[in-house]
Amino acid sequence: MLIQRATLLDGGTVDIRVEDRIVAVEPQLTPLPAEQIYDAANGTVMPGLHDHHVHLRSAAAALTSVRVGPAEVHSRADLARVLANANIGSDGWVRAVGYHEAVAGPLDRAVLDDVSPGVPVRVQHRSGVMWTLNSAGLARVGLADHPDGRLRSADHSWSDTLERNESGLIEVSRRLSAYGVTGVTDATPDLTVGDVVKLMDAHRRGELLQRVHCLAPGKRILHDTDLDLADLTAWITERHADDAPVAVHCVTAAQLVITLAALRSAGPHPKDRIEHAAVVPDDSVAELVETGATVVTQPNFVAERGEQYLEDVPPAEHHELWRVATLSAAGVPVALSTDMPFGDDDPWKAMRAAVFRTTGTGALLGGDERIPAREALQMFFGGPDAPTTPRQIAPGEPGDLCILGAPPEAVLAELDSGMVTATIVAGNLVHGN
Repeated sequence: MLIQRATLLDGGTVDIRVEDRIVAVEPQLTPLPAEQIYDAANGTVMPGLHDHHVHLRSAAAALTSVRVGPAEVHSRADLARVLANANIGSDGWVRAVGYHEAVAGPLDRAVLDDVSPGVPVRVQHRSGVMWTLNSAGLARVGLADHPDGRLRSADHSWSDTLERNESGLIEVSRRLSAYGVTGVTDATPDLTVGDVVKLMDAHRRGELLQRVHCLAPGKRILHDTDLDLADLTAWITERHADDAPVAVHCVTAAQLVITLAALRSAGPHPKDRIEHAAVVPDDSVAELVETGATVVTQPNFVAERGEQYLEDVPPAEHHELWRVATLSAAGVPVALSTDMPFGDDDPWKAMRAAVFRTTGTGALLGGDERIPAREALQMFFGGPDAPTTPRQIAPGEPGDLCILGAPPEAVLAELDSGMVTATIVAGNLVHGN
């Protein structure tokens, strides 16, 4: 493909010849015989976005799930109404996602039995790490005597009994293509080799348009109820002995403290990652720097959940939430992501949240963590193996591009996915005309 009249983010108009990789970037290139031509019409052309932390299968399943978060459900009676009216899937389940205690308090099998219909129902906490099943659901998975119905997402002893829904990936992928996303890193911790192969096959078949990288098996989710420093240190040490990095899910201060201690004991690997870093106390910043680990975080939750944070988190700790500017200034490598489907799948919203740090009602949350628009944009330019190294429009770089129908100054001012006019993966047009 030859892209003509492309304005680079740093200025200058060029033609770009692209195959699996960028072949040439010149002020003007002569079309080759039978070469597909795309006229960018002086719009901005930049590296395609890479979302560094997503959950593809969960996103596909979420398309047919009912949402029961604070934005959709506001009381116990409201939860009962929504579940009663929810569609029952082809597998016989009602699948609900996004639950938070602000809706109707802590959820267990007894509460869910009271508010749910008599069919199997499973409700996922908005953190993604826990499901609550009603009695009919527990019986379906062979756990009729389970005391509270709360089951961890990563526990295969029950989740493997569920019917796998293989549909929906293409719809998720098309949405991402419309945002200019050309690659994703799937951060699901319990992916098997077979799961990874299926995702790669989906990409080869054209069902999944984005290039795909998977963190599993080097991803681990921590839980505050069973933090074990010795066990975590041993796991990290074993991974590092095989020259393999780790990615540790840290959403609380306790989880981060344990992870930093384990990384200190095990020693660093240049590609270690800390996922989320939702809470970073001031005295943990220097320790983060020492580990050399990359933080992959989601400031979009400031916009999506900020009102709940303002209510639940003491004001003196607001600045510790979803930090970006402080980490970058200290020398911590930082990349951005959406955590789709637990966060909104539009990366441009994540960028705006990093720039403005405003909640849904416009309140400022952690204003000192704001970063410039260009910096926020470039935090989606990294590749899967180097998430904090922005890709460039240059020969030899991957042939994955995002074309916007606006000049660079407008792109940086608006950070709006509606400006995306075309998306190219490996030299092929996957979105646009």
